[in-house]
Amino acid sequence: MTSANIKSVGRAVIQLFRVPSDNPDLMRAQFDAFLKQIPLLYFILISNTIAVAYTFVPLAPAWLTLIVPSVLSALAALRTFWWLRQRHLVRSDADILRNLRVTNWLVAPISLGFVTWSFLLYPYGDVFAKGQVAFYMAVTVIGCIFSLMHLRSAALISTLLVNIPYVVFFFLTGEPTLKAIAINTLLVSGAMVTVLFIYYRDFADLVASRKSLLVKQAETEALSDENFRLANLDPLTELPNRRRFFTDLARTFSDAKREGNRLAVGIIDLDGFKPVNDIYGHTVGDRILIDAAGRIREVCEGFGPQHVQYARLGGDEFGLLIVGNPTDDDLLELGQKIGDRIRLPYAVDPINTALSCSIGFAAFPQIASSAEALYECADYSLYHAKRHLRGQAVIFSKELEVEIRSRSVIEGLLRTCDFDVEMDLVFQPIVDAVSEHTVGFEALARWRNPALGWVSPADFVPAAERIGLIRPMTHALLKRALVAARNWPDALRLSFNLSAHDICAAEGILSLIAIVERSGFPASRIDFEITETAVTFDFVRAQQSIATLKAMGCGVSLDDFGTGYSSLSHVHKLPLNKIKIDRSFVADINENAASLKIIKSLTSLCDDMEIASVAEGVETYAQLETMRRLGCQFIQGYYFARPMPESAIADYLRTERQRNSCLVAPKAGA
Repeated sequence: MTSANIKSVGRAVIQLFRVPSDNPDLMRAQFDAFLKQIPLLYFILISNTIAVAYTFVPLAPAWLTLIVPSVLSALAALRTFWWLRQRHLVRSDADILRNLRVTNWLVAPISLGFVTWSFLLYPYGDVFAKGQVAFYMAVTVIGCIFSLMHLRSAALISTLLVNIPYVVFFFLTGEPTLKAIAINTLLVSGAMVTVLFIYYRDFADLVASRKSLLVKQAETEALSDENFRLANLDPLTELPNRRRFFTDLARTFSDAKREGNRLAVGIIDLDGFKPVNDIYGHTVGDRILIDAAGRIREVCEGFGPQHVQYARLGGDEFGLLIVGNPTDDDLLELGQKIGDRIRLPYAVDPINTALSCSIGFAAFPQIASSAEALYECADYSLYHAKRHLRGQAVIFSKELEVEIRSRSVIEGLLRTCDFDVEMDLVFQPIVDAVSEHTVGFEALARWRNPALGWVSPADFVPAAERIGLIRPMTHALLKRALVAARNWPDALRLSFNLSAHDICAAEGILSLIAIVERSGFPASRIDFEITETAVTFDFVRAQQSIATLKAMGCGVSLDDFGTGYSSLSHVHKLPLNKIKIDRSFVADINENAASLKIIKSLTSLCDDMEIASVAEGVETYAQLETMRRLGCQFIQGYYFARPMPESAIADYLRTERQRNSCLVAPKAGA
């Protein structure tokens, strides 16, 4: 037998002991059968256990005859009560699968519990009592097999965990009668397992045939209006659901194509809903969704002269179909009205909160030649809005079409990219704001592709995250950055950027630690920079990863602070060394009073938390002076130096030393 055949057989055997999850109809039929048979199973266990325990009361210790059987019987009674309650509940397929798996998992400890109790009881009995134990175990396992027949995996687990110890135990007693009983039980169990496989196969076939019959009946019979409405209605918001939306999209697209009319698709995504849902729970989240859905309905029904169809696509996402030759101005007006209504406060106990929404539109015939492509274009418009124009409406355009094609090209070329050959690093100095001495360099990735030339990190880093290549790219670049940093003076630090995928997986952090340790570069001279977005991606995991990096001696900086969505409470919970103030606030600090106030608040926050502050994007002396006045400790930007290749660092440091020596040299004649 080949290795492949052995693996195939192994997988098949493993599947015998698992609950199949690929057939919802079979799962539901198994669950319904269990509702009738599980009480019988536990009745057999409880009654037989009480009978055996009663026999052994004068023979065995009280803990074996009273306490243990009472605990086992109570557990069986609780499970019986739980199953009886399920008869009047409506369960989803996911709930049914979870409950069947729980049953499958509980079979092992329950079976082992009763078997262990029987074996502990056996030595205290006389000949008749010992025979009763043997009879108890044989009859009980047979009853269990029959009761569990609809869940083959559970029946097999129970058979193996009871029969194998049973047969071995009684066969080793040396008593001919017990050996005969053990062999007989083994043969009967084998026959029952055969019957079990045949019965389970026939049961599955019966369910499949019943499903096939129902499907045929559904094809030949017209659905009632009420059934059709329920099948196409979102039960939470009572808006048309995703199924209805795409049915209407296909129909309206065909009509628009045939009649030459303009049709638009819109996708709405609520900004800020996920944090509210995570913090306050799904009950509050559901009430906000209901309220938001009602607002969208009111705007759409009052918008004319175009007809607007609306639906809930899932989660906090809603869909729009705009027919009646809408213009771009009509779409933007609709988006503005929906956005204004969504931004109104939500008074939902125990909170009073506000949200916004981003909307993506795409219009036929200007864009797309199919209903599916039109929806994808609207979805990309939404993606663009959330990334660049959060809280606004964006209409798919030729520029976005070029962008989406470029995105696909970049993703394709990244998959074949040799990171060691095509990827490069440049280093930008980080300078002490007062002394103007360089304290370290930030490593920045650059990609020169043979076909595309230089590709911006703003394009290839998100692409690498989308297609799952960010971690191997991070590893390759970190190794090169550490090699370069080994040639620097001991006082200089290396700053290196990590993505959410690097810090939100345990194996990601472990691999980074291994790279640092193998490099020989001191961990105490490394600052890993993490964005606010990465922190909020999975705060608990990010917190654990940051603590791990700190434990090995690395510094941790929060990058682009002020542009993300992490709360101050999150920042206080992270063991940070630095906060990097985003360049968007620095650029107009001397012209925009709001930017000045924001940076002043951020530097004060850093002082209070005893965290260093780093200003990015400082390009003029006026900006430098303002940052010094506000108490910012470190500066990074074109005023001191642009990012440079590794080969230029030595000359840069030499020039800096010469400049500083001139500044402190004594005047002539002094």
